Amino acid sequence: MSTPSHTVYPSLRDRVVLVSGGGSGIGAAIVEAFVRQGSKVAFVDVDQASCAALLERIGGGARHAPFFQACDVRDVPALQAAIAQAQAELGDIGVLVNNAARDDRHRIEDVTVDYWDERFAVNLRHQFFAAQAVIEQMKRLGGGSIINFGSISWMTASGGMPAYTTAKAAVHGLTRSLARDLGPYRIRANTISPGWVMTERQLKLWVDAEGERKMDELQCLGRARVQPADIANMVLFLASDDARMCTSQNFVVDAGWV
Repeated sequence: MSTPSHTVYPSLRDRVVLVSGGGSGIGAAIVEAFVRQGSKVAFVDVDQASCAALLERIGGGARHAPFFQACDVRDVPALQAAIAQAQAELGDIGVLVNNAARDDRHRIEDVTVDYWDERFAVNLRHQFFAAQAVIEQMKRLGGGSIINFGSISWMTASGGMPAYTTAKAAVHGLTRSLARDLGPYRIRANTISPGWVMTERQLKLWVDAEGERKMDELQCLGRARVQPADIANMVLFLASDDARMCTSQNFVVDAGWV
């Protein structure tokens, strides 16, 4: 692994971190960032091929090799079991990053009850049950950090994916409820709402000339493009003790779109 050129947070060294959807895109950048910090990282994902490639890329230079488990976060019992196994392997989880999501496009006319429920399962429901599963662990540690992933899509009134934007709008309501109820235990909860992040998936499926023009026009930073590492940097800060007074907040990382 190359020598890091980013901020090092001593409080993250040896801290146990769980990341959902950690196999590719933003999630992979988060896993790599925590590994560079010397954290003990567990991550879950359904894409075993991408996860294998990530583990190979990280290589053997890490202080702690990351612990991967194949898991579909829509299957709550499987997710709970994976969290329990991560705790058994690495110790009590001090940082939970609820990153897993799918922003598939869909028309209002095509949405069925089953599809609506599935979109909430993949974009919102697992965040609550993952948080529920780590609470007692964080209490034993004397505190912890829960980082839920939202999106600016609902803030910008984006169309073409109403079930996704509704679920993502609800994420911050969950965050604020967790922050209030868990604050007495020094457990912090925050939301990160990314802008349009240039992941492989986004570049392959949706970033075209019109999308480039839209970013140039609407982002305050103009021709800047938000990268997965930019989101991971915010995650690291919120996970660290440097952010000990940050809770119940929505941190937008979007180059100044909203």
